[in-house]
Amino acid sequence: MPDMLVKLYDLPEKTTIINQLAESGIVIRRGLAPEKHIVKAWVLKTFRAHWESEVDVAFSRSPVSCFIATKDDKVVGFGCYEATCKNYFGPTGVDPEMRGQGVGKALLLACMHALHDEGYAYAIIGGAGPTEFYNKTIGAIPIEGSVPGAYRGMLR
Repeated sequence: MPDMLVKLYDLPEKTTIINQLAESGIVIRRGLAPEKHIVKAWVLKTFRAHWESEVDVAFSRSPVSCFIATKDDKVVGFGCYEATCKNYFGPTGVDPEMRGQGVGKALLLACMHALHDEGYAYAIIGGAGPTEFYNKTIGAIPIEGSVPGAYRGMLR
């Protein structure tokens, strides 16, 4: 999976989708430090240990660089930035039962706008899985020769 490049100065707005999700009871917000153990446990159970490690790093930053999606006071999705490398987006994931409702798009936009607000003009999506989604949603383009990129030699 290639890394992808995103122009942060040309992002779609985020408010509409976040407000629409809120109307259906899904809240998109930055994680709080006291929730770290809850989010990490959910990520480990729902996805994989490598992502749990990255969530740990994102929750250790100030401000926390992990946005979460909640419904009925339960985690249903997450999106991190600057967990593995500066200016990188990822990992991100949505509960399989919640997919197709715009949660992933809202988390992506929240993270990308946060990177822009921190002064970046461009961002990198590390090891982008759904490249078509990222291209369609925020105009991300593959970075040639980026496999395995920053993850070269990672222990598994």
